Amino acid sequence: MRVTELEKAAKSVEILIIGAGPAGSLAAALLRQQGRQVLMLEREQFPRFSIGESLLPQSMEYLEQGGMLRAVVEAGFQLKNGAAFAHGEQYTEFDFSEKFSPGWSTTYQVPRARFDHLLALEAEARGAEVSYRHEVVAIDIDGKRPRVRVKGPEGEQYFVETSFILDASGFGRILPRLLQLETPSNFPVRGAIFTHIEDRITQSGFDRNKIRVTVHPERTDVWFWLIPFTAGRCSLGVVAEPALLERYHGTDTQRLLALVGEDRRLSNLLENASWDTPARRIVGYSANVKSLSGRGYALLGNAGEFLDPIFSSGVTIAFKSASLAAAILQRRFAGETVDWFSEYAVPLKIGVDTFRAFVESWYRGGFQRIVFHRNQPAEIRRMISAILAGYAWDESNPYVREPRRRLAALEELCW
Repeated sequence: MRVTELEKAAKSVEILIIGAGPAGSLAAALLRQQGRQVLMLEREQFPRFSIGESLLPQSMEYLEQGGMLRAVVEAGFQLKNGAAFAHGEQYTEFDFSEKFSPGWSTTYQVPRARFDHLLALEAEARGAEVSYRHEVVAIDIDGKRPRVRVKGPEGEQYFVETSFILDASGFGRILPRLLQLETPSNFPVRGAIFTHIEDRITQSGFDRNKIRVTVHPERTDVWFWLIPFTAGRCSLGVVAEPALLERYHGTDTQRLLALVGEDRRLSNLLENASWDTPARRIVGYSANVKSLSGRGYALLGNAGEFLDPIFSSGVTIAFKSASLAAAILQRRFAGETVDWFSEYAVPLKIGVDTFRAFVESWYRGGFQRIVFHRNQPAEIRRMISAILAGYAWDESNPYVREPRRRLAALEELCW
């Protein structure tokens, strides 16, 4: 098909969303509340596997805002009410009901294939059009309206013209790649090996309502996640520098097994587990961009920036970005002048920078000293619990207003 024929067959929509993950689906639901015409283009066929399975309570507010909360609650996902940390014989846990910020204290731990599909179906039920296995392969933002070229499931191509594009493509980072917006992350390159297992955990002290983060017994920059699901299953993964992961031989499953075996407490917990799903690997996931918005587009969630999985911040940031973007678009379509930098990038950056400071503290070992310290002032513990629950935009919390300075001072006190 010649380009002229493609142009004749072009679709026209008000809002084009690239990606039907959490950010895209929430944005679609919010925009449909405004009466906007929405098309979501998703490269994969849902349901599909994804990591980032431990939600934060802050996320519940955005699900409620998008009218999706009831569907999530009724889906029967595993309840999550806190986070636990272990290092050797040290163990501590945070109950999110004991947090500084008001708001939700519980959330869910979700297999993302099912969770993401549920949200996409909810967006579709509200009138958003969803096209699976449709991939954006080119973009032109120099014309009167943004226009993208799309490749369909059978290789056919067509154009979509739109008033505005929201890129919610996650790790695919479609617009950053096509528009050369990517910049190197300031975090060292790390990799993760992960899988789902039938955990068969019988220890009475194990709390399925909490994510468990285990620090490697010898290397504080290496850590494991254990995220319980319903039906006796868990998500299990390890995060480390790629060079360390390569020291282990065999398949990724064998590498993960070997690493888990180095932590006595974790390996004992999983001694009866059935490793029934081949492990996967992702490397170099941290990313940054030159700008979160431009002429006719904005980047949501991981498409704009991804920090690290340690504090499970990805979906919360994705939801926050979708909520901010939908509110700005409502004003834009009402004829108001909007400033995407001051109204979108700046407020989003408050929470992102809070999480960034906590990630940096974790990898230099300071945050670990803080959480395992024996004499933790109750008020400071409540402030930290609020961040762990996702309330990273609550500027009444000193650890949001000045996260780096506060954490550095606390690290010194915990030596």
